[in-house]
Amino acid sequence: MMHRTLSNAKTITNLIHQGQSRQAIVLFHQVLKNGFKITEFLLSAIVRACGRVAAIKEGKQFHCMAIKHGFNRDMILMTSLLDMYSKCNNITEARLVFDEMPQRDVIATNSMISGLCWSHLTLEAIELFSNMSRRDAGSWNSLISGLGHNSEGRTGLVFFEKMRLEGAEVDVMTMVSVLSICSDLAALSNGKQCHGLVIKYGFELGYLPVGNAIIDMYAKCGCMEDACLCFKNMPLKNVISWTALITGYGKQGRGLEALEAFDTMEVQGVAPNKITFLGALYACSHAGLVQEGWRVFNTMVHKYSIAPMMEHYTCMVDLLARSNCFSEAYKFIERMPVKPDTRLLTAFLSSCCTHKNLELARSVGKKLLESAPEEAGAYMLLSNFYGLVGDLQGVAKVRRLMLDRGIRKEKACTWIEINKTVHSFQSGDRSHPLSKEIYNYLQHLFKKLKSNGYVPDTSMVMQNVDEQRKEEIVLGHSEKLAIGLGLISTPPGTRIVIVKNLRMWYRFEQIIYHPLLRSPTERFHYYIDGLKHLQYVQCAENKNIKDLFTIRWNEKVDIKGAVGGLEGFHGVLTEREYEDNVWGALEFSSNACLDVNDHLFNQEYLTQNEMEEKLSSFFPKLLLQLYTFLIELYTHVDLREHIKEEEEET
Repeated sequence: MMHRTLSNAKTITNLIHQGQSRQAIVLFHQVLKNGFKITEFLLSAIVRACGRVAAIKEGKQFHCMAIKHGFNRDMILMTSLLDMYSKCNNITEARLVFDEMPQRDVIATNSMISGLCWSHLTLEAIELFSNMSRRDAGSWNSLISGLGHNSEGRTGLVFFEKMRLEGAEVDVMTMVSVLSICSDLAALSNGKQCHGLVIKYGFELGYLPVGNAIIDMYAKCGCMEDACLCFKNMPLKNVISWTALITGYGKQGRGLEALEAFDTMEVQGVAPNKITFLGALYACSHAGLVQEGWRVFNTMVHKYSIAPMMEHYTCMVDLLARSNCFSEAYKFIERMPVKPDTRLLTAFLSSCCTHKNLELARSVGKKLLESAPEEAGAYMLLSNFYGLVGDLQGVAKVRRLMLDRGIRKEKACTWIEINKTVHSFQSGDRSHPLSKEIYNYLQHLFKKLKSNGYVPDTSMVMQNVDEQRKEEIVLGHSEKLAIGLGLISTPPGTRIVIVKNLRMWYRFEQIIYHPLLRSPTERFHYYIDGLKHLQYVQCAENKNIKDLFTIRWNEKVDIKGAVGGLEGFHGVLTEREYEDNVWGALEFSSNACLDVNDHLFNQEYLTQNEMEEKLSSFFPKLLLQLYTFLIELYTHVDLREHIKEEEEET
């Protein structure tokens, strides 16, 4: 009997260690029916298994079992119960368990801090942390990672600095948490400092989680070259390492390189998981690689027998809809074994808006509002679309529906970090000390744009005001104010990064040619580094580079067309046309190769006249004017001098 008991206990614990928590719970129930003797240790292990799979019902049963057998004074078991309730989002029960514990050690308090953070009660977590008489590395890690989880990364970095000042032990998990915060904030300077600390503490070699976090940080901060270098120098790589690299390429629109990394990963015998496939599909979606996307999706389902998650379906719908394959996307949704969720419908509606598919947008918008009646973003997306196509009646109907249902839109806010100080802006904000200078700069900037043929899009402005006032309202969008501050506060050639809580105003993405990166928290990161960081592109319709194809700038700045960056466009401009006030379509043919080096756009090497003369042999006059403006934007020297001269005259 004793041998059988030990054998069952070992089998259950092995299942838990192998990540098969549900199987362990089922086996535990089976052996209980056969008179299996319960111990505090085994009950603690099975409670932890319940927490991993959010089995709250079974967890409560085991809690009752612990009380029945008199185990409710066992610290390890009570801490496991506390952790289980926290992971099951039942913070009330977790707090009761914590308060009823006869003694509260550091481990139990750390678990309570994590639970409070997971329930978004960060102020209570900070208070509990502050009242601790003794803290270990786990205490700091629980709070820092919890703050990062709640989009309070800046506060997390403050506590990390306090941790170091107090001389607390910094371990691997600390650095992983802090690097993750830097990734979410696109805080490159902080991320580089953390990388230096990783080297200082000796965590760089042999610690896969740290190496993976460094790759992810550089990728999300737009430094793929640094991410690739770190990846290359890692002595060991696992599926997470490859996934971080693939996802990084995807977020920068470098779909071909993402797929190349994906294929190399398979060749080297590393089996991709569902997150890897999600990153590869995301890369295909943002590079317009329809056939490659189907290949990745079918490989996941048929070769690796991985059941698609809703996120995989969303990526496929987004890929098809972005590429104007609406019929195929609609059929794909109908064949899905699960009902589409809010994100999938939002992605579909967004593409309908991009391609101005009015009929389909109305149909999808109706389904979206029915499935997510409390989602403010869905209402605003549909309202903005009606405004874009000039359907004021549709705008009024959606706004009235929001009012009737008590839905309030989230205020757009944009952040920018300059000299380690974070500045925030809201739409029409004039509270910043440099507000006057920012607006003056932007007014001159848009004056330059308009002189080069740009027509401001005021269709989103619903106020009954004249056109000039509408243009002033558009000028005050939060992201433009943040970029304006960056341009007047930094020297020429500085990388400017802004973070926004909502989607970016798409017309501004067409004005400033730059890559668009999306973080896991659905914030947007925009990088403006002149022409040098023009996004890599891929032909969506025809993979034969020798044929004619089109580059089109859409709301996500996903450039579909040629292969290559600015350093080597494989094609020569043959035609340019305007389409519905969008910057239009560019058609290229590959009968020659344009090779433009980075130094061409640096005033240290060439004057502006020399630049224009060199470019004129390649581009028609119209495009030359646009490139001349972008050169000025990149250096932002001439424009500043122009503003200064006008102010002196005034």
